[in-house]
Amino acid sequence: MAKAKAESVDDIRPQYNFSKGVRGRYSDRIRKGSTVVVLEPDVAELYPDAESVNRALRAVAEAAPRPRKCKHA
Repeated sequence: MAKAKAESVDDIRPQYNFSKGVRGRYSDRIRKGSTVVVLEPDVAELYPDAESVNRALRAVAEAAPRPRKCKHA
């Protein structure tokens, strides 16, 4: 299946009105509480949402051996 070409800014349909839009309105909220990670498509099929990804990573972290702390003189 061929991917559709993304519309450029000049190709925006006239019925869309962004004149009252605020750029970056939610960027602070996202930046403070999130880390964005891009999943490969095969992994994304297994974990369809953030909750399932976090659950899987917590299980791996719980099972993984923890590094020992170094004692410095």
